Amino acid sequence: MNKGALFLISIGFLSLSFSQDKPAYRIYDNSGKQVKYEKMILKIADADVICFGELHNDPIAHWLQLEVTKDLYDLKNDKLILGAEMFESDNQLILDEYLSGIISENRFEAEARLWSNYQTDYKPLVEFAREQDIPFIATNIPRRYANVVFSSGFDGLAAITDEARKYIAPLPIPYNPELPCYKSMLEMDEMGHRGVNENFPGSQAIKDATMAYFIMKNLSPGRTFLHFNGAYHSDHFEGIVWYLKKENPDLVIRTISTVLVADPENPGDDNTDNADFVIVVPESMTRTH
Repeated sequence: MNKGALFLISIGFLSLSFSQDKPAYRIYDNSGKQVKYEKMILKIADADVICFGELHNDPIAHWLQLEVTKDLYDLKNDKLILGAEMFESDNQLILDEYLSGIISENRFEAEARLWSNYQTDYKPLVEFAREQDIPFIATNIPRRYANVVFSSGFDGLAAITDEARKYIAPLPIPYNPELPCYKSMLEMDEMGHRGVNENFPGSQAIKDATMAYFIMKNLSPGRTFLHFNGAYHSDHFEGIVWYLKKENPDLVIRTISTVLVADPENPGDDNTDNADFVIVVPESMTRTH
């Protein structure tokens, strides 16, 4: 057999051993059907609230957050509002001052308590909001108050001042410890995870309730609030979504989640039923931090 034939045979074997395509992501709807990005945009555009659940260090989710924001802005224009878990409510003034041009970028980034991956993952969203004059709402509870709940339970919040209460959901918050998203946290404790105690689910719930509160506080008829949060805060239509529905059962809410799987073409039913739309990313995807 000549060298040319051997080369062709070798190429044939290589073709069989490698996937023909290596998609960076695929999108599935809640029934497990693969859908196009454009269809997702059209389906979520009619919502009052969209919860975009990310994996905090996933570059595909962060890129798509920016793309979704741009495309919704093209559709909604001044009817779009942005908000994020990554900004705490007591930093709203600083965020507003930067967005309106009162303070410089350097002052904003020095004085706001920004996440370590702000520059790569959230700054593009803030800058787009600034360029297009889109409101951007800091929705999360200041972490010091979430830590009070983690340390002392909800009763610990009785000691905070009226001024401090402006930055959290009205107390007492509704709380259902039987929701799977909270109940599973106690199972983490039973499995020996460090940093977990009986108050851990409550500290998560006060975050969810506060994010829902500030979404509702800034939502007005005819507008769409696009909220960025860790997927756990809205997966399975719990967390933030549960609190939003408690406040207004008639709200139209759409959810997006992000999951990692071995093969985006075959994610399995368990990975596509936790949101209206699920962004499926290969496990081998590089991380942002």
